[in-house]
Amino acid sequence: QVQLVESGGGLAQPGGSLRLSCAASGFTFSRYRMSWARQAPGKGLEWVSGIASDGSTTYYTDSVKGRFTISRDNAKNTLYLQMDSLRPEDTALYYCANVWVGTPTYQYKYWGQGTQVTVSS
Repeated sequence: QVQLVESGGGLAQPGGSLRLSCAASGFTFSRYRMSWARQAPGKGLEWVSGIASDGSTTYYTDSVKGRFTISRDNAKNTLYLQMDSLRPEDTALYYCANVWVGTPTYQYKYWGQGTQVTVSS
């Protein structure tokens, strides 16, 4: 059974940094493209970033380009999202998923509990 456990969220000041982690189990992590999505209060799920199975290709939505960095450690079955220069509009519940960005979010069925990121002074 696919299990994804997100961690690392918290409260950060504008301009600050956080590093999210996603511990994966129940599937062969190294064979899957992985992505991060987020849901801001009152809004739908939004794909934020994606990474190829070998890390060779990455994707970022325009609003986070140059500020967020996605990475993975296939030996540890872990996905990361380094978030720098945080803005209040980055406030959201962040989820990881073992699909590529653009997959209709309503079709994905392995969402974890997410990790809350709050950016506020």
